[in-house]
Amino acid sequence: MTSVIPMQNIAIILAGGSGRRVGGSIPKQFLKINGKTILEHSLNKFESLACIDEIIVVVHASWLEECRNIIVSSHFQKVRHIIAGGKERYDSVLCALENYKTTDCNILIHDAVRPAVSPRIIQEVAENLKEYAAVNVAIPATDTIIQTDPGHTFITAIPERKYLYQVQTPQGFHLQTLRQAYAKALSDPHFITTDDCSVIHKYLPQEKIKIVKGENSNIKFTYPEDLTLLEQLLK
Repeated sequence: MTSVIPMQNIAIILAGGSGRRVGGSIPKQFLKINGKTILEHSLNKFESLACIDEIIVVVHASWLEECRNIIVSSHFQKVRHIIAGGKERYDSVLCALENYKTTDCNILIHDAVRPAVSPRIIQEVAENLKEYAAVNVAIPATDTIIQTDPGHTFITAIPERKYLYQVQTPQGFHLQTLRQAYAKALSDPHFITTDDCSVIHKYLPQEKIKIVKGENSNIKFTYPEDLTLLEQLLK
């Protein structure tokens, strides 16, 4: 009887943001919390888990050397590639996928500025990829969400909140499924996206996207006041 070899799980850590909303000249992912950069905190979460086989870091070209120094000095063993990203988030994802042209694997795409992601979330995404080709992490929306007209002047709809969720990362995919979705997306002259599950949803609508329960602590570092909360979460 032939045994089935499980596909590798490769984490793509997106660390190419400029961090303008926080201010200063240092991108958010290179700011330090409790003695380590935010990037290091995020990498540690994936490095420490047996379900993650390999890590690739995508960073702005001008911060490649700084990123390499961090990886070396912190002795990360699973980081195999450090590459320059693109203009938009999806460009950076596509840059990472180029490194795995001949590989059949699962990928987990994570924002470096979500350093408080729990091992449970990462493990559940990896586990669900054994059955589903796309996995999203999300938490129930706590505020009422409104939809507006194109001029953002008037309310056009108020969706029922019990069906609304806020998306987090990591998002997980079978590599070939995400490739297929992006191939269709890039042929669409009106293509625009802010995350990868939306590419699957729009261009491969027949593909079910499994939801993994997120956590309120898995926040995205966006504003200066987030630093105080992250300091507590990362103690």
